[in-house]
Amino acid sequence: MSLGDRLRWLLISSGGLGCSPFAPGTVGTLGGVALAVGLQAASPTLAAALWSWGVAAVALWLWGSLQSRFVARVIGGEDPGLFVLDEVVGYVVTVAIAAALLGRLPDGPDHAAAFVAFRVFDVLKLPPARKLEDLPGAWGIMADDVAAGVQAGLVLWFALPLVRG
Repeated sequence: MSLGDRLRWLLISSGGLGCSPFAPGTVGTLGGVALAVGLQAASPTLAAALWSWGVAAVALWLWGSLQSRFVARVIGGEDPGLFVLDEVVGYVVTVAIAAALLGRLPDGPDHAAAFVAFRVFDVLKLPPARKLEDLPGAWGIMADDVAAGVQAGLVLWFALPLVRG
């Protein structure tokens, strides 16, 4: 495998988290948590965090969606378990939407709730997420998790104020 392929593999597998023998999607989502928390720590305001989360999510979504040939050539399968960049993007979308609608940066409990909410919606694949999986190649791999992230973010916007008071 070339150096370029190794770097692609690292991104697609979220630094190897997707290689977990147990629940690679759930473990891979931790890469999204690390990215979101890291970008939040580097952002002095909510607006700056939203900007950085948005840029990261769009860039990773677009790049990941263009990796169909690489996945087929190096990894194999239509949606291999180690491809967890979609979970990373989905988590960042969840946090960005919840924070934007709530008008505040998430704290530790908010991030924990976002993790759980995203994983629930990613597993359930409520409409339109299930249909988005039918998009060709990596576009389908990535799109359903973005939809799950939007759904989870909207639920958090509604639920967090009720739970946290």
